[in-house]
Amino acid sequence: MTNYVTGGAIKRLREKKGYTQKQLAALILVSDKAVSKWESGRGLPDVSLLEPLAKALGVSVAELLSGACVVNQNRCGNIRKSRFYVCPVCGNVLYALGEGAFSCCGVTLPPLEAEQADGEHELRAEQVENEYFVSMRHPMEKTHYISFFAFVTADKITLVKLYPEQAAEARFPICGHGVLYAYCNRHGLFSAKL
Repeated sequence: MTNYVTGGAIKRLREKKGYTQKQLAALILVSDKAVSKWESGRGLPDVSLLEPLAKALGVSVAELLSGACVVNQNRCGNIRKSRFYVCPVCGNVLYALGEGAFSCCGVTLPPLEAEQADGEHELRAEQVENEYFVSMRHPMEKTHYISFFAFVTADKITLVKLYPEQAAEARFPICGHGVLYAYCNRHGLFSAKL
């Protein structure tokens, strides 16, 4: 991590809660001199104190480390604002109902921006009984493949993880209109309305 809690952030959050240095110190079982050193920049809290310090100040550890208050603008979890994140190191796939600050394998993950599926990344979907059969003519080699297909509707997401040895195809239950996503490990995220 590149950020660590700053004295200015601790002081600002402490004053916002209305605590004295002594009161904050008592909450996290340290001396008021330790809090004074942190706030003046002459020392830093031990990593074991970050969680209790964040709890005492009424913020998350991420907010404490960044020094910025995070206000959730997406309180209702609008699925239209959802985002995918993929780790470039291990391939881990994260899905969130809005933008967030995520990291994996020591890398901060940017949200993926979906492009319209066409050409080499054209998504084909056909209805087979009560399912959509989704396929793509795409290489499925160790160095170039479709990592996953996902179908996002108004109230749910269904994700199918793919591997290079498999065909680029999946089945999704028909459960209303939605957006189909495909992630190519070289070219990124593609989408098509279904």
